[in-house]
Amino acid sequence: MRNLVIFLRRYFNFFLFLLLEVICIVLVFRNNNFQKTAYLNSANNLSGKLYDRYNNVQYYFHLKATNDSLVAENARLHNMLRTNYDSMDTTSSVVTDTIRHFSTDTTHRLMGTELRRYIYLEAKVINNSVNRPVNYITIHRGRKQGIRPNMGVVSPTGVVGMVRSVSDNYAVVLSILAKSSGAATSNFGVSARLLKGKEIGTVYWDGANPGYAIMRDIPRSVRIQKGDTVITSGFSALFPENIPVGYIEDFALQDKSSTSYSIRIKLATNFYNLQYVYVIDNLLKEEQQQLEDSTYRLTK
Repeated sequence: MRNLVIFLRRYFNFFLFLLLEVICIVLVFRNNNFQKTAYLNSANNLSGKLYDRYNNVQYYFHLKATNDSLVAENARLHNMLRTNYDSMDTTSSVVTDTIRHFSTDTTHRLMGTELRRYIYLEAKVINNSVNRPVNYITIHRGRKQGIRPNMGVVSPTGVVGMVRSVSDNYAVVLSILAKSSGAATSNFGVSARLLKGKEIGTVYWDGANPGYAIMRDIPRSVRIQKGDTVITSGFSALFPENIPVGYIEDFALQDKSSTSYSIRIKLATNFYNLQYVYVIDNLLKEEQQQLEDSTYRLTK
């Protein structure tokens, strides 16, 4: 206490000077419109910048929640797409309700004249490889959350791969970045077609660049254009049709005597920054496969 009194006595004049300065400044700004306006503008500008910085910091710390909500919303919108439904023949029935209802239930059901075929389930990527001959992705969604082996996986921009193995809360996805080497675990091709010409081919990864793949089986009679989009054909039970696979970068005949092109495409999915994916549940897959398998057995 004694030291505080000594300190105040020593700097009394200085503190008195500061107090009088503050009083003078307040009187000047309070009684002069020009100075008052200048002060308010400066104060508002400064406070606005401070609030902007504060909001940016606050937004950064809430990015995870924002991303999670956006992914969930995208999944909901994906589930409402018309391509998730198979149209039924209504020539023998009378339909009085013209309002279409969309459901995200995990069991398919008849919606008026439409039968749900696909359901999209969002999942967080927790591990990912891109530089191996056969690349895998681990997602934080498993058997308890409705994931099963051999389900298709897509990103918000395009095709990703297929579910290979599942535990209770996790699943491992075989990426499209899997070079075919004759082993059953590494063979992966996507049935795709050209957006403009509608011709069907198969997309494989050649093991070179993780950003590119090769499309084959397109006949040389087709007019191919650089930049054309390659989309899923819908022939595979993994993916609905019209999901982007990539974009044509260049093309050439496989060899001089070949009747088909080898097309190099830039993949629509950027595997280097993959954070969220959607697992596609084909509700009619087992029915289709059972019918096809029984038909194949009869023809043998």
